[in-house]
Amino acid sequence: MSIATKRKHVFQELDDMSLPTDSQTIVRIVAARGHNLHEVVTADGEQYLVSMPTKFRQNIFVKRGDYIVIEPIKEGKKVKGEIVKILTKDHITLYRAQNCWPSKFDDDLKRNGHSIETNYTTCDDEELFVNTNRCHNSQLDDSESDSDSSDSN
Repeated sequence: MSIATKRKHVFQELDDMSLPTDSQTIVRIVAARGHNLHEVVTADGEQYLVSMPTKFRQNIFVKRGDYIVIEPIKEGKKVKGEIVKILTKDHITLYRAQNCWPSKFDDDLKRNGHSIETNYTTCDDEELFVNTNRCHNSQLDDSESDSDSSDSN
């Protein structure tokens, strides 16, 4: 099977809207630890490592704050689970409607200033990063007009 075909099957799995089973858990990613390991936190506040299976590697990327469904690994001492599904906004909406979404995660989103629907923060223009390595247009225009007038002399 080619790489493109494998990737197509992985993306089709993202559209799977099945609910998590009893053995599966919804968790939030806290940090990436390298070598396809991610530190997660459960709704109860327990933190541990989970691994990303080979089918997701180099195809789907997750970041801090994303929600995933994991399957526990019984023989794991440090790594206690494996990622089964990466949740999208549609999954979260469906899980809330079916009452299988942990209410603790909703409380965390509200407390951190995130919108529940989008999982992104809102900010004002004053909070945006300003790149000081680039000169502004007004500075550029002034220096060009100065150089033009000195060349004409």
